[in-house]
Amino acid sequence: MASIFTKIINGDIPCYKIAEDDDHFAFLDINPNAKGHTLCVPKKEVDKILDMDEASYMKLMAFSRKVGLALEKAVPCKRVGMTVIGLEVPHVHVHLIPLQSMANATFQHKENLTPEAFEKVAEEIRAALT
Repeated sequence: MASIFTKIINGDIPCYKIAEDDDHFAFLDINPNAKGHTLCVPKKEVDKILDMDEASYMKLMAFSRKVGLALEKAVPCKRVGMTVIGLEVPHVHVHLIPLQSMANATFQHKENLTPEAFEKVAEEIRAALT
């Protein structure tokens, strides 16, 4: 059965897409810790990051870095935090979170955004990718 992230990648579930290449997909987290919280996922379903072969792992990190650099340009923050955590979805995902304080990294503080605010920040991050 396809993971929710595979359904997003395939267009079965809508998302605020940030970037895509042949092997990866990035989109805004719909329950963000902070404005701009982005998920980077491999298109191939792999449950745990350490189950990835080294080449795929390094490509995911390079893709995440590229998206993270754009995120840092687009969303004012002290830094962009990166974490690989979570048991909810059996599909590797890298969280890129604009940090103002460590509260943004705890997954206990959530930001409420309107659809328009999601789209605006997605556009800003995409623009910073070029």
